[in-house]
Amino acid sequence: MTAPAPAPRTLHLNAFLMNAGHHDAAWRHPASSPERVTDLKYFQELARTAERGRLDSIFFADGLALWGKARYNALGGFEPLTLLSAIAAVTEHIGLIATVSTTFNEPFNLARKFASLDHISGGRAGWNIVTSGTLDEARNFNRDEHLEHGLRYDRAREFLDVATKLWDSWEDDAIVLDKEAGIYADTDKLHPAAHRGEYFGVAGPLNVPRSPQGHPLLVQAGSSESGKEFAAQYAEAVFTAQQTLADGQTFYKDLKSRLARYGRAESDLLVLPGIAPVIGSTEAEAKALERELTDLQVPEYGLAQLSGMLGVDLTGLPLDGPLPDLPEERDINGNKSRFTLVAELARRDGLNLRELIARLGAGRGHRVFAGTPEQIADQLEEWFTRGAADGFNIMAPVLPTGLTDFVDQVVPILQSRGLFRTEYTGRTLRENYGLPRPANRYATAAS
Repeated sequence: MTAPAPAPRTLHLNAFLMNAGHHDAAWRHPASSPERVTDLKYFQELARTAERGRLDSIFFADGLALWGKARYNALGGFEPLTLLSAIAAVTEHIGLIATVSTTFNEPFNLARKFASLDHISGGRAGWNIVTSGTLDEARNFNRDEHLEHGLRYDRAREFLDVATKLWDSWEDDAIVLDKEAGIYADTDKLHPAAHRGEYFGVAGPLNVPRSPQGHPLLVQAGSSESGKEFAAQYAEAVFTAQQTLADGQTFYKDLKSRLARYGRAESDLLVLPGIAPVIGSTEAEAKALERELTDLQVPEYGLAQLSGMLGVDLTGLPLDGPLPDLPEERDINGNKSRFTLVAELARRDGLNLRELIARLGAGRGHRVFAGTPEQIADQLEEWFTRGAADGFNIMAPVLPTGLTDFVDQVVPILQSRGLFRTEYTGRTLRENYGLPRPANRYATAAS
């Protein structure tokens, strides 16, 4: 008897939600709703739209300082774990991914919060692991300087080691619930973390029983050398930014090639590049929307954002002039991968400051593509089938319309091509992504 053929490979799609939309001028567009950025129902509606499209997950970025200039953009908003707990109550299948920093948190608190979200949602929690990249964040946590880039990743590795020990500290069958005998839990199946390392000392066990997924799905977004190595060792999905198919293929091959040394298969890690799709019923209509958003940009805001990405104060420089000389990547202590992407984009396409601000407006370095639903589906299919992506991080330039248009117009095309699910087949985020539930280290050792 021949073995059944493996199921065809299909896309994974995550909706990256950001207030009024990803374009830095989205809040000025008539289709946006900037007055609703602290309205829970707004984000619940967005999540239900993504779930209606059978997307794998939604995702909220987060920082521990006010990003950018609030004078010129709809900034600020909810803490993501709090928000996702409220979204969990009105959704059933969509994964719920939150960004949380390892630099400005403690493993016990974080492990407890994610285990709680996983229980509350029935197994849909995901953690986007960041080390934080800005001095402004450090200054909100009693520090005058930011930890050095390499040290932040060293701390992150130990942080994750402690968190996974805590998530495993209750075996799956530790709760006995024997009312007659008066035994709630088998304490032989509760295990201390007993961790003492360079950065953390944590006794454990966690005060939340093991959650439906065992561990939340682990996501990572750094593309520096340290970031890629961390992802190869720990991450199960990677949010990344590449501008061209060739760059996407190079990153994909590089990251997947690192997995074997950690005893992992290529299928254990999904690569999801970001794309900001500007959708129109015709290509001309999509290009017109793209120009409309560019015309709404506030140059002062874009210049400040660009200064932050490059680590160089660009204030007062002529917008129609070139980029000034930039530091070497090795001297950047913030987001190294984004610095490199933006610097190379400016050099490759010969962009002046005004042009660079326009190019970065919708995606901050992620790829922007304006076209019809068919053209956008073609782009996704090409990257997916030519070794540049396992799926995509969908970054609607304007919300809610950009997400609704993607779900109603692009997703059906992908479904008709057999590239995307027509129904959910599981209930957990790991099932959405086709990834296994991790075994409990203590149960494995005892068997």
